[in-house]
Formats: sequence, structure tokens, C-alpha cells
Amino acid sequence: MQQPVYLTPEGLEQLKQELDYLVNVRRPELARILRRAIQQGDLSENADYIAAKEEQGFLEGRIQQIENILRNAIVIQPNGDSGTIDLGHRVTLLEEGAETPEVFQLVGPAEADPLRGKISHQSPLGQALLGRRPGETVTVHAPGGTVRFHILAVE
Repeated sequence: MQQPVYLTPEGLEQLKQELDYLVNVRRPELARILRRAIQQGDLSENADYIAAKEEQGFLEGRIQQIENILRNAIVIQPNGDSGTIDLGHRVTLLEEGAETPEVFQLVGPAEADPLRGKISHQSPLGQALLGRRPGETVTVHAPGGTVRFHILAVE
């Protein structure tokens, strides 16, 4: 059995939209490109054909990846107003020594995007935050060293 893949409702919808685009728009586009390239004749030195075949491989791989994620998806439903940090919650943190707080959403690894403020619950910071409450301080042992964060709010 496959491992569950935790997704927020937004993350689930984004993956469904991406799959729809890849299957119903991009796949037919690539099929047309391949047909044209095949009609040009000698495929061994046809750069358009070679490039389209490579892109087709990546496209089909991504489609399979998304379908697998969706098959194993568990939609994160934050546990309401319990006050403790769980998957799906947005957490406002102040790094020790910093002046500006940061807001992160705790998500599953498939949806993690640290540059957009979405961190995996399996990351060092995510693991340190699970089950904690506002007012607490967590110490994170990350590859770049040890960092302390003060938890300001959970929503």
C-alpha cells in the first residue's frame, strides 16, 4: 500500500487543475507536434521529433505522478480551534534575533514550497512545530545550524 499524501483543499484543487491541463491541453498539443515531426521524414536527425519525445516522456511521468498523489490523497482538515499546531494550520513565527515575523502553513511534502511559505510537516521546522502552542519557543536543528523560533499565533 502507498503512503498517504497529505494535501490542503487548495493543494488538491491545484493538482486537479494541473492534471486537467496536462491531459486535455498539453498532451494533445504534443501529439500534434509529434505528428508534424513524423511527417517531416527521417526521425533520427529530426530535432523537433527528439525534443517532443523527451517532453512527452516528462509529461507522461508528471501525469502518472499526479494521478498517484490523487489516489493516495488525504485532505487536511485543520482541527479547528484547539490551539495546537497541526497540518493545514498557518503559524506566525518570529525567529530569534529577527525583527519581522514570518507566516508558514504546515502542509504535506507533496505540497511543500518554502518560498511560498508552505513547509512540510516532515521538515525539521515542521516536526518542531507539530503539537505546539502560541507562546512556546521551538529549537530547530537544520542543516544550516540551530535556530530558535517563538510561536506568535496559530490559525
